[in-house]
Parts: sequence; structure tokens; C-alpha cells
Amino acid sequence: MSRKSNTRAAQGSGTIRQRSDGRWEGRYTVGRDPGTGKQLQRSVYGKTQKEVRQKLAKITADLDAGTYKEPCKLTLAQWLDIWERDYLGGVKSSTALLYRQQTSLYIRPALGAVRLEALTAPAIQRFYNALSGERDGKGPLSPKTVKNVHGVLHKALQQAVAVGYLRFNPADACTLPRVERSEIKPMDGQQISAFLRAIKGHRHETLYRVALFTGMREGELLGLMWDCVDFDRGTITIKRQLRREQKKGGAYYLSTPKNGKGRTITPAPSVMRLLSAHKIAQAKKRLKLGPAWEDHGLVFPNEAGGYLSRGTVYDCFKRIVADLGFPSVRFHDLRHSYAVAAIQAGDDIKTVQGNLGHHTAAFTLDVYGHVTDQMQQDSAQRMERFIGAVQDL
Repeated sequence: MSRKSNTRAAQGSGTIRQRSDGRWEGRYTVGRDPGTGKQLQRSVYGKTQKEVRQKLAKITADLDAGTYKEPCKLTLAQWLDIWERDYLGGVKSSTALLYRQQTSLYIRPALGAVRLEALTAPAIQRFYNALSGERDGKGPLSPKTVKNVHGVLHKALQQAVAVGYLRFNPADACTLPRVERSEIKPMDGQQISAFLRAIKGHRHETLYRVALFTGMREGELLGLMWDCVDFDRGTITIKRQLRREQKKGGAYYLSTPKNGKGRTITPAPSVMRLLSAHKIAQAKKRLKLGPAWEDHGLVFPNEAGGYLSRGTVYDCFKRIVADLGFPSVRFHDLRHSYAVAAIQAGDDIKTVQGNLGHHTAAFTLDVYGHVTDQMQQDSAQRMERFIGAVQDL
């Protein structure tokens, strides 16, 4: 059958013709070139004349309503290049590195060739489902990792919406595998006593004690400076954490705490006395080393006053708990141990949240809810004993 060559009006919304390759093309005008005054025309394509006419009708309605957006010809990979280059300036360098790793390892290989505006929620959902299953001989990714991949892709697509390349974020409609929170393993009273005996006289004794009795994160301890320790008020202001560039030979640097906000805590008086004695001992060491001392103002520096490596702190800690027969205990469990002890001692959740630097009290309850459940059961038993006592009077 011969090709139709006539040009037809698409209900006043442009012109339609059939191309030599069999496809139908619709032409429409989006405005005029401000320099030449010539009409700016665009095309849409389809397998049938009806399909093209429907597309033109939709475009005409958008033009009339002022909601028309130019079609985006970028692939997802090309947009990710732009996003990583131009829109990650406001995040921490370590976070930006993690974003790039996620796009490189997972997103680009699977979806990078797809045109940005052709990316659909079902396609993204299939991608997430594939990550959760067997992947070419590799095991499935954990639900938390899949959630992290989704977070990166969602952020990138949301920026595409903000700049007008997409009308909506297709990742909004996707469902993610449920992330099961791993059970926390705080040390109990006997384990804490054994740990305190084991670290007596250790070069990191004060650091480990402050971690255990304040709940500060490791990076916050290593980034703590003396100007944030107020002995007169008995407070510690936490506004920095020590980090290291995630590359070989990466430099140390200070950044804001995990949630981006500082906080001030009031530790037990014995903790402040411990820090006071630590400061005196550090001053003596500084005088002994003289010019060799690197004065960064750190509360917990290395032997020469410089930044103390997380690896050093971790290795020493793991050797201590392994010798005690607690090989599964992590440094972060000192923080959990503090939180559980504080709740059991009667601190309200809001106070514990503030001391730990959690974003919300709801998150604190989510992590330590089992502790409050046990406390409620204990309270019920105390009330039961009270009821029994008054009834016997």
C-alpha cells in the first residue's frame, strides 16, 4: 500500500503526516524564536494517526493551560552526570561519595540508558525487585541497601522534577522491602563492671569511659575539642565529628554531627572530673613534647596531639572485649549501653533523645522501645504488690 502523503490538521492542534518509515508525525508550535521571530516547532511520533492526534491534543491543552514542558531527551545516566556535578555541593563529601558509589554500582548499569522522561514506576519497581533477588550469581542486597539505593535515585529524580525535566517523580509510587531493625546488644551491669576493670590504666580509658557514660558517637568523641567542655557549667557541647575522606590516604576533616545539629549535654559530675584530670595529664604531655606537639585543641588526640584514628580506637576496643569473652560487642554498643542505663534509671525519652542527638523522640522510642516495655511490666508488678498490700490492711 502506498504511503499517505497528505498533511492533515489534528483538530486545530498542529499537522499530522505519515513518514517514509511508516511512523506518524505530528508537528506543533511552542512559540517564536525571540531573535528571529520564526515559529519554534516540535514533533511527536506514533505508530498510528490516532495516537499522534491524541498526543497533539494533550500538548495543545498543556500549551493553553501554561503547563507545557519541553520534552527531555536526556537519559538517566546523562542526568545523573549533571546531578552529581551540579547538585551535590550542599552535602558532605563522604555522603556525595556514597551517592556516586550507589549510582555507579547499581543504578547506571540497570537504568542508565533509559530516557529520563520514559522512566516509569513499574520499571523502577522491577529494578528494586531485581536487587532484592539473585543477581547474576550474586546474592540479594539487604533491604537496607535497597532502601539506600532508592534514596539516591529518588533524590536525583526529585531534582529533575524541580528543574522541569520531569512532571512527577516516578520513584514515589514504588514499594520497598521491609527493613528489619537489628536487635541492639547493650552491655549489662556485670559486663560493664568487667569492662571498666579491664580498661583501667589503658591509654584510651578516658575515651571509653566518656563514651559509655555520655552516649556520644565515636566520631563526636574524636572531634571533641576543649573549647566545647565547660567545667564551670558542667556541660559538653557537641558540634563537630571527626571524619576521614573515603579514599586511600584520605585526609581527616571535621564536620557537623550526624543530624547536622549540635547539642549540649550535662554529663554526670564524675565524668566532668574525669575530663578535668585528663586535661591536666594532657597538658603535662604537651609540655614534655614541646614543639613536636600538634596542638589541634582535641580532647582525645593521638600521642602527638594529632587526629586519633578510628581504626586504632576500634582495634584496641575489640581486643579488650574479646579478652573479656564479649567478642560480639561493638564500640557503638557503648552508646546503646548508656541509653538503656539512662532509661532504666528513670530519664524520660525526650531527655535521652536530646543527649543522644536523635532527630526525634519517636526514633529513640523505636530503637529502645523494648526497654520501656519491660519498665511498664515492672511498673505493673509494683502496682500489683501495692494493690495486694492495701487490700490486706
